[in-house]
Amino acid sequence: MGRDGTDNGASFRTLPKAEVHVHLEGCFRPDTLENWAKQAGVPMPRPREQLFAFNSLADMLEFLDWACGLASTRERLAEMAYGFCQHLAADGTGYADLIINPTHWAAWRGRTRELIDALDAGFTAAAQDGLPPVGLCISLLRTQTAAESVELVEDLITWRHPRVVALSVDGNEATAGRTGPRFAEAYRRAADAGLRRTVHAGESSGPEGVRDAVELLGAERIDHGVRAIEDEGVVALLAERGIPLGVCPTSNLTLNLYPSIEAHPIEQLRKAGVKVSVNTDDPSLLLTNLPSEYELAATAFGWSDETLRDIARTSIDASFANADVKAHLKSALARWQS
Repeated sequence: MGRDGTDNGASFRTLPKAEVHVHLEGCFRPDTLENWAKQAGVPMPRPREQLFAFNSLADMLEFLDWACGLASTRERLAEMAYGFCQHLAADGTGYADLIINPTHWAAWRGRTRELIDALDAGFTAAAQDGLPPVGLCISLLRTQTAAESVELVEDLITWRHPRVVALSVDGNEATAGRTGPRFAEAYRRAADAGLRRTVHAGESSGPEGVRDAVELLGAERIDHGVRAIEDEGVVALLAERGIPLGVCPTSNLTLNLYPSIEAHPIEQLRKAGVKVSVNTDDPSLLLTNLPSEYELAATAFGWSDETLRDIARTSIDASFANADVKAHLKSALARWQS
């Protein structure tokens, strides 16, 4: 739903597509949180209708700590995973790479494998019911140490959990400073072990963060990446290497990176030869969905059906879905008519 409560982007639901930049922490449903809070006997921070009405970044972060703290049982995590797949189906999304940062989930600290297993149970049940498949991108927090990053990667390599498709890193680059060198060894080990790699960069950092993600971390995909537009050399690097960006228009506007969708660089990047996809980032918190994100950009930049197909194809190609899922989505995309 859009910010005004209307069902935006309905015509884009039929577009076969994947989502490659979405955080589980940004997908809580108000009714679910209300039920969990009642069961736990803890107060809601505000009424359900205004649960996502944040007055500051600090307010939002405090809320996330509260919400993640409620997901304290295997059953609740499985419920959340199943609900995420229902959300994908409602958006007409055929697959998602879902980012989760274990540091946010206090009840599961030191139990990352159990956290993954609990989510996997929900995703497996959803797939058995015909809902879209999901891969997990396990994310480092940008303020973690080099040793902590290596420890997580070694765990992921040891576990070889089939639900885990990639290593990620997220968090505020503006406050953490340059972190590419700190995580280079962890990303090198991930690459050597065949684990896919995606990196948040070029949002709270400038184009130098994107260059570090490519040259120091070997990123196969950049989450955000839009500030690459500030450096022609970085734009050329992305285009030459075919490294796709997982762009989230509403998120960028909400955080005041750009004053309007017309000022957003997604179209400039696309025309410069950079592969771009459209994503939601934190759909519940931002009161958006994937069809609405497509509609926002398509309306602003006059995207034709051919352009929409190219962007949807990028979302599929850029995903870490298996070959069968990609082939199915591409076949459906070839038949799509708006």
